[in-house]
Amino acid sequence: MVTGRLEGKVALVSGAARGQGRSHAVRLAQEGADVIAFDVCRQLGSVHYPLATPEDLAETVRQVEELDRRIVAREADVRDTGAVQGVVDEGVSEFGRLDIVCGNAGIAGFSTNAWSLTDDEWEEMIGVNLTGVFKTVRAAVPAMIEAGNGGSIVLTSSTAGIKGMARTAHYVAAKHGVVGLMRALGNELAPHSVRVNTVHPTGVNTPMIANDYIGGMIADDPEFGANLQNALPVEMVEPVDISNAIVWLCSDEARYVTGVSLPVDAGFLQR
Repeated sequence: MVTGRLEGKVALVSGAARGQGRSHAVRLAQEGADVIAFDVCRQLGSVHYPLATPEDLAETVRQVEELDRRIVAREADVRDTGAVQGVVDEGVSEFGRLDIVCGNAGIAGFSTNAWSLTDDEWEEMIGVNLTGVFKTVRAAVPAMIEAGNGGSIVLTSSTAGIKGMARTAHYVAAKHGVVGLMRALGNELAPHSVRVNTVHPTGVNTPMIANDYIGGMIADDPEFGANLQNALPVEMVEPVDISNAIVWLCSDEARYVTGVSLPVDAGFLQR
């Protein structure tokens, strides 16, 4: 009998209602993992495109269960310490262990320049894209250590976590911060055989990018849009392309890979 690369594992995925998060949950389930999933499932004040809904999260549940895997899915704001800890505790109680963390939840936003950002735009971006990643990891790590099975943490950064990009200073700052968090955690968790890495996607074909707000920003500033082009002849990659990298990082095939910033960027960073 052929089993998946993650058979018997349990994975926590934030931002799991749609887009990359749903893709990660489904791919991990395809490889044999049970899933603990959460998403905010409501609109946030500084975000100018539609965010996920409870119905989106229910669809993630349906797709995971269709693979004959178990899932605990809840609505929770990644910035809410108690809510995130509650989801983790419920999932670990249900499944008995935690092996994988995908710190995926994130939002996107643009501004004319860094000094025109409002307090709300800055604080919500940092709160979701950096502090929320920290709170997800903080909630999960004690259960991983207690289980004594080692594990893998993959934090979703961005190509904007490696290079500077105009008109999105708050996003760039948050995604660079995720890399620093990964590097510190990689050293702290190595004695427990928990590996920590980041993935750095280029533009991904998800509702966070493929929407009227983002499309309008690019159309209104052709020079900015030109700077978002990939080296390979593809406008955007698909969510599963990021999920496949995460599956590899979480598998025994990458058992000695830690502290790595892995681009999945169609050559964007080479331009």
